[in-house]
Amino acid sequence: MKIEPRQAEAFLKKPDPKIRAVVIYGNDDGLVAERAMQLAKTVCADLQDPFRVIDIAGDTLKHDPARLADEFSAMSLMGGRRVIRVRPAGEESVKALENLVEATAGDALIVIEGGNLTPRSGLRVLAETESCLAAMPCYMDSAEALEGLVESSARAQGLNVDADALDWIVERLGGDRGQTRSEVDKLLLYKAGDDAKTITLDDAMAVLGDTAAIGIDNVVAATFSGQLVALDRALDRVFAEGGNPVQLVRSLQRHADQLHLVSGHVSRGGNLEAAMFKARGLPRGGPVRQRFEQHLRSWPLPRLSAALTRILDAELECKSTDMPDEAIARRLCLALASAAKPSRPQR
Repeated sequence: MKIEPRQAEAFLKKPDPKIRAVVIYGNDDGLVAERAMQLAKTVCADLQDPFRVIDIAGDTLKHDPARLADEFSAMSLMGGRRVIRVRPAGEESVKALENLVEATAGDALIVIEGGNLTPRSGLRVLAETESCLAAMPCYMDSAEALEGLVESSARAQGLNVDADALDWIVERLGGDRGQTRSEVDKLLLYKAGDDAKTITLDDAMAVLGDTAAIGIDNVVAATFSGQLVALDRALDRVFAEGGNPVQLVRSLQRHADQLHLVSGHVSRGGNLEAAMFKARGLPRGGPVRQRFEQHLRSWPLPRLSAALTRILDAELECKSTDMPDEAIARRLCLALASAAKPSRPQR
């Protein structure tokens, strides 16, 4: 059985009692871990309980494929339903899962944390096709999902989020749920002793305005300016500091969207200042404004349209291929920076 993304939250709150094991997989390690923990806690609230919670490594099942079915059938010495956590798990766990399907008795819940399993993965196929198993995909959050997560987390603490602050926060959050949770929790802790019940842009910048975000801004600037040497240095710094490749790709997309909006407005005879006002978050003056105007001159509309297509393709690659996200982001930046360089006049 495959659990669709829209069904995930309901399933995590009340798992189908007929399901013996759930394989949770995807390229968002933080979301995989979060959902596995949430699912396990529906059986046992204390995941440190040695009598009701069993941890098994996938490699262990490779050498002892009967163990999973044995644990499924075993009873807790202290009473209560048991949960069996298998992590990390891959193709070495397929035989153990097959044995679990054939088991005749047992009521434990098996929670399996897989990696970024491909559609041809035996573990994933088995979980999707057997009626007593389930597969739950976990892919990196979209901007809409990040907005929902930030707003719901704030509401739970009795807080609101200004629209400008929400845009700025989402811009700087990566696609990994674990990192996102950490950053949002940091922001909520910052507001805990504040009488003001609204998270402002100043609050967000005070907590999340870190060097990683600044480094990504430098990458975007070098990319659209066609500065290859500066780009190489900025990329090295961002990834050395743990920068998120998907966050970088989305920052490139946002800048290209802003350029496209302003350029399109001006090309139809509109006023530059009015167009800049419509594109939220753009500077009103200073060197950043000057650089944006230089990008407008370097990126005519057809070139921007091609760039946006290339950026969307890169984000799709991050979500659907086994190629390292950092390699995809580096290749994208290099391609865009090369396109930004003005063509030499023909002789």
